[in-house]
Amino acid sequence: MAEHKWDKSRLPSRHVSVGPERAPHRSYYYAMGMTEEEIAQPLVGVATCWNEAAPCNIALNRQAQSVKQGVKAAFGTPREFTTITVTDGLAMGHQGMKSSLASRDAIADTVELTMRGHSYDAMVTLAGCDKSLPGMMMAMLRLNVPSVFMYGGSILPGKFKGRDVTVVDVFEAVGQHAAGNMSDEDLHALECVACPSAGACGGQFTANTMATVSEAIGLALPGSAGAPAPYEDRDRWAVESGKAVMNLLRKNIRPRDIVTLKSLENAAIVVGATGGSTNAGLHLPAMAHEAGIRFTLDDVAAIMRRTPYIADLKPGGKYVALDVHNVGGIPIIIKALLDAGLLHGDCLTVTGKTLAENHADIVFPTDQDVIYPVSRAITPTGGVVGLKGNLAPDGAIVKVAGMKTLRFEGTALCFDCEEDAFAAVDQRAYKKGDILVIRYEGPKGGPGMREMLSTTAAIYGQGMGEDVALITDGRFSGATRGFCVGHVGPEAAVGGPIGLLKNGDRIVIDAEKGTIDVALTDEEWARRRAEWKPRGTDYNAGALWKYAQLVGPAHLGAVTHPGGEAETHCYADI
Repeated sequence: MAEHKWDKSRLPSRHVSVGPERAPHRSYYYAMGMTEEEIAQPLVGVATCWNEAAPCNIALNRQAQSVKQGVKAAFGTPREFTTITVTDGLAMGHQGMKSSLASRDAIADTVELTMRGHSYDAMVTLAGCDKSLPGMMMAMLRLNVPSVFMYGGSILPGKFKGRDVTVVDVFEAVGQHAAGNMSDEDLHALECVACPSAGACGGQFTANTMATVSEAIGLALPGSAGAPAPYEDRDRWAVESGKAVMNLLRKNIRPRDIVTLKSLENAAIVVGATGGSTNAGLHLPAMAHEAGIRFTLDDVAAIMRRTPYIADLKPGGKYVALDVHNVGGIPIIIKALLDAGLLHGDCLTVTGKTLAENHADIVFPTDQDVIYPVSRAITPTGGVVGLKGNLAPDGAIVKVAGMKTLRFEGTALCFDCEEDAFAAVDQRAYKKGDILVIRYEGPKGGPGMREMLSTTAAIYGQGMGEDVALITDGRFSGATRGFCVGHVGPEAAVGGPIGLLKNGDRIVIDAEKGTIDVALTDEEWARRRAEWKPRGTDYNAGALWKYAQLVGPAHLGAVTHPGGEAETHCYADI
């Protein structure tokens, strides 16, 4: 590649690298060993969520070095930096989970501040965990400098007694153990083998769902999300991502040129087709918000409802991310949907080409049963369904992939926090036909909208997964299965109907009709509403207090600032 002479007159880095008045700034670069040529080139942020908290993040540092090689090869100057992540697997089932969703917005905020503070011209972001993927993509859209996203890769499946296992099997084993159906020795043996490598949880849980979104929405190179984290092939994709961002900079192609209403629809279609995480109902509206596009939970749910379910992936199906990679990766899913006319093929991507152009030469493999053609879909409608009714006027969401029945009628058993619900499950203090209601766990009321995998997995481990349902104004993990309804809005903390329920109330959830209702008269609703009083939390200072003051409702993405629509300037144009 011939060296490119850069005109920095319209690039942000001119503020820290051009002209006599920037001599003090350049002196800092010389202190770090940079040459005059490197200072004169575009400065490219290489942002990762590397840390030693969990396996999903541990390989990101290695991959960042390869991204930097790609940037350098294309005559850019990479500047690596890191930010936080909160890993759901370790935060699950205790107060730490309150930090999880808040970390998504903190990631976007800290990346924004780093980019603004140092006037970088472009960005490659790497992430490997549930909230770090959307957080990084939100930052890309907020800043709107030429950017490429790259997933850090999934974990390899573990092996236990001859079958593939994931961390979800360990969560469910806790319930089996509590029910007396698993020995101490087997539980210990399972926990030792379930997570055998670096990488994010292996099923179509939130991380792999959002990795699939990154390719479908056009922010990642096609094929880049597939290889597991330990595979050296990830480093090749990292180099190519570094080169790709320099191509985008030359062509001035920005994230908001790529993420449009049509590409957001593509993302929702792919989530539905793969039985992906209900958390996409939070993250896609939040990403849209950064670009100044209104795209709500209702929009996501309506699209996913009409989308055929074609990928037989855990938790509802048989396979994990490695199996998708082995049959050709996410491009095979996208190809199947393109061939059926279900995706907008004319959407621009980070290759500079359209989605259809990127996948024109992909051949769908017929000798596998991981991904089905649309003509032989597992079910004719998607794996995730939106619900509305007098219990959720703002909406709710449920993953139906792999479920045998789509209607549940039962009586409310109410808990005002997850700990109380888990204790009741652990003690078997519930019965067939109960609908466990976990409330005051929403974005404001939690604060932080916790996931409930510990509780749902324990129920499955006790063999009661088909016999009870759960509803919450919090969230369910992408790994949750069964009749588990999340994102119920308005949340209890702001006086939503879920906060007015009492034990014994009759609730009907119908995923086929898309309804969720409780059998109460208007007079009874009014009486309970008049009696309701707000509840306080123990988070009255610090980051979670701040989050609770700023966060909006779940159906709009639980966002914490006014978004792209309110901008008077875009960072990329400073």
